[in-house]
Amino acid sequence: MPNSFRDISSIPGVAQPRTQAQQELTREKARLWDETATVGTKPVSSGNFANPETNILSMRIDPGMKVADFGAGSGAYTLAAARVVGRSGRVYAVDVQKDLLTRIQNNAMREKIDWVDIVWGDFERPGGTKLRDKSIDLVIMSNVLFQLDHPSQAFGEAVRVLKKGGQLAVIDWTDSFGGIGPEDKRVIRKEKALEIGHDAGLTFLREFPAGAHHYGIMFKSDMATIT
Repeated sequence: MPNSFRDISSIPGVAQPRTQAQQELTREKARLWDETATVGTKPVSSGNFANPETNILSMRIDPGMKVADFGAGSGAYTLAAARVVGRSGRVYAVDVQKDLLTRIQNNAMREKIDWVDIVWGDFERPGGTKLRDKSIDLVIMSNVLFQLDHPSQAFGEAVRVLKKGGQLAVIDWTDSFGGIGPEDKRVIRKEKALEIGHDAGLTFLREFPAGAHHYGIMFKSDMATIT
């Protein structure tokens, strides 16, 4: 199969990843909190952690949709979404870690999924995803809020790329659970996530079950298309 993947982060002006120390911290967090729910490209059947395949179904994704996975990590949500949107859709995996993006690309190629684009960029910065304004049907942010220094800016970037009526899915830890999850001071609880979404101009749609330790929230973008 020809390699039809695109690394669109090479576009001039893309927001660059952070310092080496920050990248190492992100890599460690990806290992601890993203990959705990997956083995290779498949989710572990566990009630303790968020299950990507199950959560993707809860997001009600349709074939042909364009999906952006902010903080794609090991790619569990990227690949789960890609299986649903099919060849008529597109999935953009956004992360600050090039090695994680390479892993996503390799796993997608192994499954003969060639409708995934990788984006090396920082979604906490305006324009950091390099995706066009109002071009995305669904943005996914799973297990990333507690890692962010400026979560409101990440919500802002989601609003920028979402079509009018597009949706944002947020999954994150409800608590630190005595060290199983992130430090308590880093946890962004559901009420705070709802507040950030509201302040970003998003409308709360519904909650969905996302595992024993996580909450799941769907927001809708009501922002008019830029003309």
